[in-house]
Amino acid sequence: MKVLLDTCVWGGAARELTAAGHDVCWIGNHLPDPGDAAIIELAYQQERVLVTLDKDFGELAIVYGHAH
Repeated sequence: MKVLLDTCVWGGAARELTAAGHDVCWIGNHLPDPGDAAIIELAYQQERVLVTLDKDFGELAIVYGHAH
């Protein structure tokens, strides 16, 4: 599974998921944080499941119509 972890997700989760055989990208490795709109776009472009604790992504996807 291709996964994109938001910065609010513990970085150790990336190691655990990678060890389990998943293709993981953690936004916490990118400085500075690109922002929610860029993160949801990256997940869409790379066909990754976005894992976040941030409730704003639902608003971006549904209310503002960002690709998801």
